[in-house]
Amino acid sequence: MNTEIAEDLFTQGLERYKQGESAAELIPVFEKVCDRQPKIASGWICLSWLYLLDNNAKLAVKAGQKAVKIAPEDPQGHINLAIAMLELSQKGVREQVEAAQNWLMILKDIKPEIVENFEEGLRRRPDWKALEKVRDWVLS
Repeated sequence: MNTEIAEDLFTQGLERYKQGESAAELIPVFEKVCDRQPKIASGWICLSWLYLLDNNAKLAVKAGQKAVKIAPEDPQGHINLAIAMLELSQKGVREQVEAAQNWLMILKDIKPEIVENFEEGLRRRPDWKALEKVRDWVLS
């Protein structure tokens, strides 16, 4: 499968997400994106987020780990991984939070997007304790 098709799938999936489509409906789209472009972190970051929204922290950890390995400078990958690890009571949450904080200090211009992602997560999954904790730690 060529790159343009995976990029189109990614763009369409993102648009459908913004229009309010459920995580469960979008997971197969982003699994396809990751399958076709496994070295592109944005696909894995989105997939880990969708798994989290769908209450599947175990798969979110796996996708989050791939995202962080490919793009360690992307704070959202660390945030998703921290939330998933916290939900599974795994060790290493603090390291992910600190990495996200460090990158947000360097990449100040993406902070509003990160804040919006936290808000979006709470709109889609109210009373999401792990997200609230990670948000408070990352943004403190």
